[in-house]
Amino acid sequence: MEDKQENSKLREFFSLGEVFGYFFRKKDPNQKRDLNLRMMHGINKFAIIAFLLGVIYFIIKKTLLQ
Repeated sequence: MEDKQENSKLREFFSLGEVFGYFFRKKDPNQKRDLNLRMMHGINKFAIIAFLLGVIYFIIKKTLLQ
């Protein structure tokens, strides 16, 4: 029982649904298109991608190059 609970917490911790949901969300047609908001989301997307690429790089570096 405790093993299932621990496994569930681990799966929830590594869930990337919200990250990918950020990239593919639907736009609200009733909302005004603001340049500042679009720029902020663009920078956020770039930062998320750069962070994930950095994490992948360090994982590969630690596992393959030892």
